Amino acid sequence: MGALSAVKGIGPKSEFLLNKLNLYTIDDLVTHYPFRYDKLVRGDLSKTEDGEHIVIDGRIESVPVLLRFKGGLNKMNFRLVTDSGIVGVSIFNRAFLKTQLLVGTGITVIGKLDKGKNIITASDIKFGLLSNQMKIEPVYHCTNGLSNKNMSSYINMALMSHGKEILDDIPSYLIDKYHFTNKKIALNILHNPPSEEKLKEASIRLKYEELFSFMFKINYLKKKNRSMNTGWSKDIDRSKIEELMAKLPFTLTEDQKKATWEILDDLNKPHQMNRLLQGDVGSGKTVVSFIAMYAAYLGGYQSALMAPTEILATQHYHNLKNLFKDSSVSISLLTGSISKKEKQEIYQGLLDGSIHMVVGTHALIQEEVEYQNLGLVITDEQHRFGVNQRANLRNKGREPDILYMSATPIPRTYALTIYGDMDISTIKERPKGRQPITTMVKTTKEMKETLTMMLEELKQGHQIYVIAPLIEDSDNSDLTNVYELRDKMNLAFGSRYRIDLIHGKMKAEAKDLVMQEFLKNEVHILISTTVVEVGVDVPNATMMVIFDANRFGLSTLHQLRGRVGRGSAASKCILIGDHDTKRLSIMETVDDGFLISEEDFKLRGHGDLFGTKQSGDMTFKIADVRQDYKILLQAKTDSEEYLLNADYDRDPLKQRLIDSVNCEK
Repeated sequence: MGALSAVKGIGPKSEFLLNKLNLYTIDDLVTHYPFRYDKLVRGDLSKTEDGEHIVIDGRIESVPVLLRFKGGLNKMNFRLVTDSGIVGVSIFNRAFLKTQLLVGTGITVIGKLDKGKNIITASDIKFGLLSNQMKIEPVYHCTNGLSNKNMSSYINMALMSHGKEILDDIPSYLIDKYHFTNKKIALNILHNPPSEEKLKEASIRLKYEELFSFMFKINYLKKKNRSMNTGWSKDIDRSKIEELMAKLPFTLTEDQKKATWEILDDLNKPHQMNRLLQGDVGSGKTVVSFIAMYAAYLGGYQSALMAPTEILATQHYHNLKNLFKDSSVSISLLTGSISKKEKQEIYQGLLDGSIHMVVGTHALIQEEVEYQNLGLVITDEQHRFGVNQRANLRNKGREPDILYMSATPIPRTYALTIYGDMDISTIKERPKGRQPITTMVKTTKEMKETLTMMLEELKQGHQIYVIAPLIEDSDNSDLTNVYELRDKMNLAFGSRYRIDLIHGKMKAEAKDLVMQEFLKNEVHILISTTVVEVGVDVPNATMMVIFDANRFGLSTLHQLRGRVGRGSAASKCILIGDHDTKRLSIMETVDDGFLISEEDFKLRGHGDLFGTKQSGDMTFKIADVRQDYKILLQAKTDSEEYLLNADYDRDPLKQRLIDSVNCEK
């Protein structure tokens, strides 16, 4: 499908904003799925209790009165005539709507009813009346300058003008078998749901297609690897590995040792290693991967470690340099932000073999990068890379050994489904000296208690992570939440302690600067989105406060709290949420990531169309391998049959799917 500029209404400015959301083509746009749906059911003032949430439509009866306060805050008040009576409406910080809120205008108000004052404190106002008793409204991830209304308009315009270009990625016989509608209709329903039933049907169809396509590619790679599974024995001297392990400033756990020898045995075999190393947060996978890189070096081969972020790649680089500071091992860091001159020097070093180990981001798989004898490829947090990205790095060498690392523990049956052709090494033990993390669930009413605990940690010279919630308002990005949270923290602690923030939309240099200042204890409270889920180790950070914790999956919460407890001091994690506290309470008693993963799997197995979509272990657009496990299993079976059935070898879809694996993105 074509470029975004081909869609009517998308000019250069809109295209720039869409690009910020990683939307570059019409296909990207129409598969930019809602992250949740608001189910708008018309309420009744007389039947709504005091303090209850209400959705109600009506016409504006009075000219809105705008009140301004210190700090740039504002409030608007007006009266609304509804079918169940007249009610006052107050809404904060929406001054920009005043010119549109004209007397007689039909609107839908979402908010909380104060029965005594007969006032709704609105969290959102949508223009237009509810056409019937219920409306399902999609809510998209947006960015500053791009509203939910804009996004919906662009997507629908693209579907209308370029719908004929949308191709099904499911074989026609499977579409018939499961009575699926075509992809264009399914997309229309997903972006404009007429009913819950139709939405569920369209959602299942699109999830199946995504999982079918993914499992086809996985199965194709398995088949391809099996047919050419040759490799090179590294002939590694075991005694030198034992010498390195003895020199480490800590003793490896039994799980670390077992995983290390499993990997080294693979490296010594004359066929390609294909292994997943999974371990809980803080279990010490990274040092095992460093030992593997040293083993490749001893065998005369180069190794490459690819991390998903510059922050993490830089941390690995410094730790690797420190480990081999007294050796002749040459190590380089290759990321997108280094200078052109430095890149050229690294390219040359990798080509002539003078660089033995390289750590980097996606820069490692750029076309310009060539290796003399790449023998080991490691991808950290492998679920954050697509099938093609992992394959591209592997293709840089001549059948190099492959090691995938993941700090997202997953149930074994689930791992075997997705990684069926891989050997799996698991690290469950935690290194000695790691302090347990005390986890507590608090409501917003207990905020004073939370702030008191934060102050105590700060007085002791410790540092704190504060995690911002996910996007709550369709017209605001997560940046707004981060900045609002920073303002609140500044009110509480800004006079005595330095507060800064970090988020995924910041430039790499800015993120690195903030993280370095946090590492040096120059920043005392770091406000962040989930970008710190994988990041630098800060031993002095002893507390994490996660707002709207109920909006995250348990595994994500476990990943986040793993950022603290990295030093010798006892650490705390406070989960703040007014809903779903029973589910969150699991975090108070369980600190084993594998058990939490099992609980997450059970609790979220069926999914929830009207909740916030959590990301799965793969970066799927709509599917979640936990929620949609049954669909995944069926897609796996169907894709295997389709791949192996010679009757379909001339099917254009089959060739298109194969080409998508083989081509570089």
